[in-house]
Amino acid sequence: MSNGKRHKANRAAIDASKRCSIDEACAAIAAAKAPKFDESVDVAARMGLNPRHADQMLRSSCALPHGTGKSIRVVVFAKGERATEAKAAGADFVGSDDLVAKIQDEGWLDFDSAIATPDMMGLVGRLGRILGPRNLMPNPKVGSVTMDVGKAVSELKAGRIEFRTEKTGIVHAPIGKVSFGPEKIKENLVALLETLQRLKPATAKGKYFKSVTISSTMGPGLRIDTSEIASLVDV
Repeated sequence: MSNGKRHKANRAAIDASKRCSIDEACAAIAAAKAPKFDESVDVAARMGLNPRHADQMLRSSCALPHGTGKSIRVVVFAKGERATEAKAAGADFVGSDDLVAKIQDEGWLDFDSAIATPDMMGLVGRLGRILGPRNLMPNPKVGSVTMDVGKAVSELKAGRIEFRTEKTGIVHAPIGKVSFGPEKIKENLVALLETLQRLKPATAKGKYFKSVTISSTMGPGLRIDTSEIASLVDV
């Protein structure tokens, strides 16, 4: 079946006016006619936040119980014992001045996430214009500026994701692969929703989860009934 016909068939199987339960949405994602690759599953949550206010700008991370299904290349800026710990934990690239020079002078960006020890941030800060726009700059808010580099590397390799509120108040995040099946997709989704709920700013007013949509790479979006979230998310 061609991608066009597959997409039409998947869209025809969905009632766009309906708000699905989480179980229904995850089951539909897993049951959709798939292309020849394992599609990613993504969430778009429109939050009741005003990102123009600094105290309502969410930026954090979430450990997904089943990971993302992707192989993550991790670079660590560290020296001495911390560099040894990072290598032992499975970091793909570890360095200090040499690593900064490689990125700055050669434009090397063959990695997905970056971690740094606090003492390295003065040096890593030179890469702000390169790493910042690509969301690769280490940041203490998401746990990527830390002395416990071994733990940070292990969590990223296991499927810890980073997210932030966009200017429109939407949080986009990957929560796995279609091949995970409905139960694992659901457990990853609930982990993300619990994290968002736990991070709710005290200044946030009105409905917090305005809309939550789940979709596969080439599939239509499924809108979740947000009234279910309050009873499901246990924080």
